[in-house]
Amino acid sequence: MKTIIELKNISKYFMSSRALHQVDLSIFEGECLGIVGHNGAGKSTMVNILTGTYPPTEGELYIDGELQPPGYDIFSANSQGIRVVFQELSLCPNLTVAENIKVFHPNISGFGWKKLAREMIISSLDEIFPDHGIHPDSVVSSLTLGQRQMVEIAKAFTAPDKPLRLVILDEPTSALDHKRSQQLIDYLDTLREKKLSVIYISHLLDEVLASTDRIVVMKDGIKVGVEETATSSRESIIELMGEAKADIAKESAAETALASKKDQGAAEKKLVIEPRKQNGEVKLRVHEGEIVGLTGLAGHGQTALLIELFDGRKNPDYQVHAPVTFLPGDRQADGVFPIWSITRNITVQVYNKVRKLFLIDSAREENIARRWRDEIDIKAGSIEDNILSLSGGNQQKAIFSRCLESSAKIVLMDDPTRGVDVGTKEVIYRRILKEREAGRSFVWYTTEMDELQYCDRLYVFKGGKIIAELLASEASEEDILKASF
Repeated sequence: MKTIIELKNISKYFMSSRALHQVDLSIFEGECLGIVGHNGAGKSTMVNILTGTYPPTEGELYIDGELQPPGYDIFSANSQGIRVVFQELSLCPNLTVAENIKVFHPNISGFGWKKLAREMIISSLDEIFPDHGIHPDSVVSSLTLGQRQMVEIAKAFTAPDKPLRLVILDEPTSALDHKRSQQLIDYLDTLREKKLSVIYISHLLDEVLASTDRIVVMKDGIKVGVEETATSSRESIIELMGEAKADIAKESAAETALASKKDQGAAEKKLVIEPRKQNGEVKLRVHEGEIVGLTGLAGHGQTALLIELFDGRKNPDYQVHAPVTFLPGDRQADGVFPIWSITRNITVQVYNKVRKLFLIDSAREENIARRWRDEIDIKAGSIEDNILSLSGGNQQKAIFSRCLESSAKIVLMDDPTRGVDVGTKEVIYRRILKEREAGRSFVWYTTEMDELQYCDRLYVFKGGKIIAELLASEASEEDILKASF
């Protein structure tokens, strides 16, 4: 098989922090290569070196057998047909979908540029995500997070002037529901015959196993193994990653199912969220010490309901009887404070805990941040570093820490484990179960079907409304999908 790109002995250091160490990697023509590893394993750094964003500290990069010069940069990578869809979306929110294509392809010009840009993005969307429902003249800020992710992916596969050689997908399905994720996986299967190579980076191991030819496992900046997908398994990948044992999820599911059965008499428990009026429709109810899951196809009102519950002024339908905290789905727009440190991002909701007279006690702030860093393994050089110095998954951990550190009795979560590695997910799941036992309530929207096993009850959404209520211990994926259509 022809090698199109090769990394030899690549290392990357940021000051004293090691991001990559002596990594060798070959990428073959027409293959889909999976890269997995925990947050901070070096996956994104490798992508940045491949795309010319970062120069390597040591090592060599070859494309078609030719050593790339020290000046290899983003423009060099683009001219070689290398594209990337980063975990953090890069669309301009104030422009339309078509205008974003014009920005991405400045060579599209002349009086007919808008028509060409519209046709280009719609053609790509139609091919990858049939029945996507996205209009090219829609302003990006008006789209749901899932729709923006679809546009970002489709944009990467547009090529008006030069053929594509390699497309790198970094957590491409993190904001997509099951249906759209499967459409993407099906599309990737068609690229082998076109001799287009793909790097697929994801924490969702089932997707990696379903879509790739080989899987590279990374840990702490080192390549620790390469497996042929046909002979690999979820268990062997997790073992190489050095993560939690693969049966933890099953153990937690059993615990949750037991607790769910125990709580089926939750009617006696205090309601912390209830409808203002009952008109015969299925409405959300949340009891004290309960985990309620929101599911259904993405973009059908789940996130909108969470925002309404968080902001009582926008919520004419429900009464909320306890303080709430919100873990948003769009990390960059609504989650992190980008000019603040990791510590400040974690402690922003608990100034009552860190105040000393009329001032903030920095030692108290640091103690809280250190505790969470150790508890859920936030990988940072220093907790006083800027929040944007963290990988996307570690930023998510910081926001999760902020919510649980707060005194709010109700936690609203919009896809809280998006971009988080397998081992940390298990830590988060166990923490949620522990908090529930202490009386905290969770309203949890997730695009991952496996996460619904940790809930007590489920509400299925369709067309902006709740159309079914299910017991999580009895509901199957088939039941949920049937209710969603």
